[in-house]
Amino acid sequence: MPRVEGVAVFAQLIPLQGGEPITIDKDVTIVGRQAEHCDIVLDRKSVSKIHCIIARTDGLLFVRDLDSTNGTKVNGQRIVRGALLPGDQLAFAGEKFRVHLGPGPAPAAVRSAQRTEELEAVAPESPEEFGDETSRPPERPADESEAPEDLVE
Repeated sequence: MPRVEGVAVFAQLIPLQGGEPITIDKDVTIVGRQAEHCDIVLDRKSVSKIHCIIARTDGLLFVRDLDSTNGTKVNGQRIVRGALLPGDQLAFAGEKFRVHLGPGPAPAAVRSAQRTEELEAVAPESPEEFGDETSRPPERPADESEAPEDLVE
């Protein structure tokens, strides 16, 4: 694991579509569709057999596209090579990931259904809990005599 000023850096790719995080634990990681040559295998036709490499050095991640058909993107921009920062979005063809760099694994993501249940549990029962009706500004009747002066008919 690379070190920055004596601190080990943990690198992961967090799938945006859900699924288990992928830990980058080698200095050079090959990403692609071909299991016999790749460290990270993405079984999708849009991902090239040998798509790109991810290199770890001095606590940083670098990515280099290997002339893939559908490209490698960082934050929506197609790249040939580039550095990856924490929170960057990395995409291999249509497979999208968030980059995690830190002292330990990324915190477990909250499932969307669980998050909805949590929000419903704290949602107010009625609109009155937000304030009474008199706190709203009064509605103005639509009156043609109050039209702004700069409107020309």
